[in-house]
Amino acid sequence: MRTLNVAAMCMTGIAASAGVAAYGAASPGYGPGTQAVADANGNLHVPDSYRTTYQLLGTWVVAADQGQGAKELHVTYASPASIAEFRKDGRFRDGTVLVKEVFAAHSAQMTTGLVSSADVLKGWFVMVKDSKGRYPDNKLWGDGWGWSWFDAANPSKTTSTDYRADCLACHVPARATDWVYVAGYPPLR
Repeated sequence: MRTLNVAAMCMTGIAASAGVAAYGAASPGYGPGTQAVADANGNLHVPDSYRTTYQLLGTWVVAADQGQGAKELHVTYASPASIAEFRKDGRFRDGTVLVKEVFAAHSAQMTTGLVSSADVLKGWFVMVKDSKGRYPDNKLWGDGWGWSWFDAANPSKTTSTDYRADCLACHVPARATDWVYVAGYPPLR
């Protein structure tokens, strides 16, 4: 009976390991605790519960075009363990997911002075580190990343069609740091 229980536990462990390995193969490069954000064709979506499971990298404030205050706030999160991995060698590990929330800003006088805060969510920008070139036929993957913008109304369907036309131009100044503005993220230092 004891031999049968040990054998059953071993088979359960092997089956669980095979399941994890199969999930990893179907969901390329995603680490523990990170839900897959790409389907089999490389189409991305905004990950569920990223605000509670991902790590906060930082916030950027985009100044108003005219007057004082902010026009937008960009809040960026990284998939679990990404910060620790980046600190090891200054690179994002394969499968790292970055989620940037883009909010319209609201500015008002408060006791501390003019303050800008997040107002209406405009959408998300999602990037997935891809050092293996997993989706060569998908126009939203290249230069080491998967890239997609999502309007606030639909976190499951990107409005991006080609990362070169829709995404890359904003990241050219950050080319030397793997297309990410790492200087603006204190946890990476």
